[in-house]
Amino acid sequence: MKRWRAWLWGAAGIVLLAVVWEAYKALGPADGVRIGDTIVLPRTNDLAMPHLWTMVQRAGQPVTSAPGAAPLWSYVLSAAWLSFKVALIGWAIALVVGMLLALVMQRSKIANSALLPWVVLSQTVPLIALAPLVKRWSSAFHIGGFAWQDWMSVAVIAAYLAFFPVTVGMVRGLNSPVAAQTDLMRSYATGWWQSLIRLRMPAAVPYLIPALRLSIAAAVIGTVVAEVSIGMDGGIGRMIIEFAQTGSADPAKQWSPIGGAVLMGLAGAGLVALIGLLLKRYRRAEA
Repeated sequence: MKRWRAWLWGAAGIVLLAVVWEAYKALGPADGVRIGDTIVLPRTNDLAMPHLWTMVQRAGQPVTSAPGAAPLWSYVLSAAWLSFKVALIGWAIALVVGMLLALVMQRSKIANSALLPWVVLSQTVPLIALAPLVKRWSSAFHIGGFAWQDWMSVAVIAAYLAFFPVTVGMVRGLNSPVAAQTDLMRSYATGWWQSLIRLRMPAAVPYLIPALRLSIAAAVIGTVVAEVSIGMDGGIGRMIIEFAQTGSADPAKQWSPIGGAVLMGLAGAGLVALIGLLLKRYRRAEA
């Protein structure tokens, strides 16, 4: 019953968002809401804010006027699937790196003091500046017949953005057992590895699941932004830029890849929810 209630609240949120969109389009000024020379709320004309049913109708039409062109929704889903696979690879890298860093930081207070500032500072580097550097470095990376691909650079950037929540959440979780629990493990003469597996790892799950939600969202955002910066073809990021160039002639079309990016985020959230179900026995108190 509780799970169904959560689904209903989620569906109600989507409906409410649709109602707010159409209400603002019907009641808001055509030129948007301005404070001085700054537009604080968007324009409500059909060029800037098409009706939701117009977007849905456009998604079922061919992507171009060329004979035999695929429907727009199929084109967008194909690009979203490609981007989502790259995001998952970046997310997997982030999980490995984040958990390893967390283990090192929990094991040694000196390592924690030395690494934590760098972990925090890593998130201050803008992706738009990082992406060209990663692409330039990767172009010189060759081992035998192996050639670095653009999607690999995108995955690295997604991992760079996504490892931070995992590291911070995992460190908090590994350090969450109280003194009585750790003293009990010492009384059993357990080593660090046994204490890690039997006490600290299960105690970290309530902290890790929320961190995974943030991490998968960061991986999706990093993938979309990196595709634009690096110039990777076939993904949602490039599609957003390409469709935006035809916005004046086909305004409903440019919203389709944005919907594809939203679906990527929802799929990532669903994957984390599945992981949460598998670890349900350890989630007595979600952090």
